[in-house]
Amino acid sequence: MAASGATGPARVIDGVAAAREVYARLRERVAALGRVKIRPALTAVLVGDNPVSRIYLRNKTRACAEAGVRSEVLELPAGCPAQTLRATLAKLNADPGVHGILVQLPLPQPLDASLVAQSVAPAKDVDGLTWHNLGALMVGQPLFEPCTPRGVMALLERAGVEIDARQAVVVGRSVIVGKPMALMLMARGATVTICHSRTRDLAAHTRRADILVVAAGRAGLVTGNMVKPGAAVIDVGINRLPGGKLAGDVDFASVRPVAGCITPVPGGVGPMTIAMVIANTVLAAERSLTPGAA
Repeated sequence: MAASGATGPARVIDGVAAAREVYARLRERVAALGRVKIRPALTAVLVGDNPVSRIYLRNKTRACAEAGVRSEVLELPAGCPAQTLRATLAKLNADPGVHGILVQLPLPQPLDASLVAQSVAPAKDVDGLTWHNLGALMVGQPLFEPCTPRGVMALLERAGVEIDARQAVVVGRSVIVGKPMALMLMARGATVTICHSRTRDLAAHTRRADILVVAAGRAGLVTGNMVKPGAAVIDVGINRLPGGKLAGDVDFASVRPVAGCITPVPGGVGPMTIAMVIANTVLAAERSLTPGAA
């Protein structure tokens, strides 16, 4: 699908349906692992009692069950020192029965999430956020791709969006989404522009995009007059409004009449991010059959 002008309301890319398709394919791979007595296992580490984090982990636990993956949540108190967290991660790294490890973000202060992530073994880093894995992505040899950008790529593929030789704009430069997203789009042949909070005349950039990925953390930042007719618009943002309603970084109501396809919030990128965590866990289990494969 190329950006050739809007002909009506954009097609909505259903992340929930896409995730279900991922789990159906993963169940076949999990069954094959079961025949050699391996069950993929994901362990999440929760520090503190963030209620939003608990919701995310509950969703991940349900997703694991749907794919046939074993899941566990280890809880540590909010005031636990960094060395206690690192010791917990070291034990998980050494446990052959654990294939994937993730540290649920955000971490309470004064824990440094970037430094903590480096305590996860790269072969079990299913979030794809260790410096080892990010560096591998940089040189085009990814071990585990970060889950949200990987989910975005899967949604673009599902929607039939052409990437090669297209103009892509990523709004947001985080290590979790923006930077790896740009690398993954470039690897598929797109010409990529990264915008951020200090970008002048943001709309001038977004209007050039055949593919627009918005991950800025600002509700309603991108409106219909900032979008190229027929563009593929992927909304990564999840913002809670004063009344409790969730909203994305894209003003869905004004952008949908202009875009060619668009993801909703909720129900778009979020379910696919979780699906990619599970997919990376299954991949880690498969690699465990071949020592040194990672």
